[in-house]
Amino acid sequence: MRDDKENIIVRKTFDFALDAIDYSEKLRSLHKYEMASQLFRSGTSIGANVWEAQNAESNADFIHKFKIAAKEGDETSYWLRLCKASPHYPDPEMKYFSDLKDITRIISKIISSSKRKKEL
Repeated sequence: MRDDKENIIVRKTFDFALDAIDYSEKLRSLHKYEMASQLFRSGTSIGANVWEAQNAESNADFIHKFKIAAKEGDETSYWLRLCKASPHYPDPEMKYFSDLKDITRIISKIISSSKRKKEL
């Protein structure tokens, strides 16, 4: 059952999803629809999977949801890097990269500690 007390990874991924929405809307306003859609989906999916993991049916389910969140984070990083490297797209804020790095680090720790708990 969901415990809605302060949870740093839930908060960070929710805030990142809001940033992904903002940047996607900026891209849409410039008629960069394909990239906007890719970033919107992967950037909001990180938090959606973390949120869903809070109601996991088992430790294995919890780990699985976090692994999906990690993959979505990698994909989001890819799209942001493409935008940064291409002269046809506005530079994403560096905050997006640093926030995503923090999120990825926390997710990795959660996965590894959950795997250790599973082994005990």
